[in-house]
Order: sequence, then structure tokens, then C-alpha cells
Amino acid sequence: MDFKEHLKTAWETTLQFIVPVILLTLVQMVAVTLSLGILAPVTTAGFTYSLLLALRDGREPKIGDLFSHMRLFFPLLAFGILAALATFFGFLLLILPGLLVIAFLIFATIYMIPLMTDREMGLFEAIKESWKMAVSKPLGDQIVLMVLYLVIMSVGGSIPLAILFAQPLATFLLLAVYEERMQNGKVAIEQGPPPLPGSEV
Repeated sequence: MDFKEHLKTAWETTLQFIVPVILLTLVQMVAVTLSLGILAPVTTAGFTYSLLLALRDGREPKIGDLFSHMRLFFPLLAFGILAALATFFGFLLLILPGLLVIAFLIFATIYMIPLMTDREMGLFEAIKESWKMAVSKPLGDQIVLMVLYLVIMSVGGSIPLAILFAQPLATFLLLAVYEERMQNGKVAIEQGPPPLPGSEV
């Protein structure tokens, strides 16, 4: 996988829609803060899908997109609570187990929200498919994606207001990889299994 090209795509798309995505990120942060985090999962779904349409179709992100997937409110809220509990118990053991839980959750479910919004999958189906995509070969690609995503978000979170740029950039990177993996999956399905020896006519 050409991560240099995906980073370039993420960077250029972020700059192309710089004003809308910064406004989108800012409004989401306000909504999450005012709701004490309750709206974080469902607005992340809307945020992700809005950026997917920008990346795929060149459609300008809109503030209303944040609330376009309210049907996912309860499934995503339940997942968020369970993920938070798992992380909490991990950190109760020690810092390392807590970090391992976080890493595993990101690794296993990084494609979950794109699948739920783009493919309209249910929660468990999306988790299962996200895991399948994550462990598909080459496995190193998934690890590189995780590292790049976390580095971008960490740098953005450590500099005042930089998260307004870093969050869209990291999301566009994730979605660029998601698009490639989905396309490769389609090709594999369309081509089907290789013919058995001697079966060619």
C-alpha cells in the first residue's frame, strides 16, 4: 500500500475543503462538550461519512452532516461505553494493559464507523468486517495506518487548536486506506477463486 500517496491525498483533500472541515470539526467539538460526550460517537459517524463523500465525490462537508446518522445513536453509544469500560479495567491493572486495550480496539474497529455509515452495516457486522479488513494481508499496512493515525491525532491534540486540522487530516487518511481496501475486496470478489488445474476449456 502506498501510504505516501494516501498521505498526499489526505493532505490535499483537507486543504481543498479547509474551511468546511475546520467548521465541521469545531461544531462537533462544541456538540460533544455540551452533551458531556454523549454525542461523540454519533457525531463522529456523521463527521466520517461527510468526509468520505468529500473524498469520494468532491462534495463539500456540511454542518448538518454531523447529525445525519442519528439512527446509530444507541448502537454507537453502547459500543463507546463498553470500549470505555474495557479501557478503564485495562488501566486498573497497569498502564501497559490499558494501552494494549486501546491499541487493540483501534486495530480491530478502525473501519467500523465507515462500514456502518457507508455500507449501512449493523454494529456487530461492522465490527466483524472491520476485523477481517484489519487482519488481511499485508498485516503491516494496518500497523502503519494505526501509527500514522495516532501520531497525527497526538500531535494535533498537543498543540492548541491544531486538532481542528489534525482530526480531518487523520480521518481523510483513514478513509483513503478504507477506499483502497474496499476496492481490493470488490476486485477479489468479482474475480472469484482461481480455476482448478485442468479445468480450463
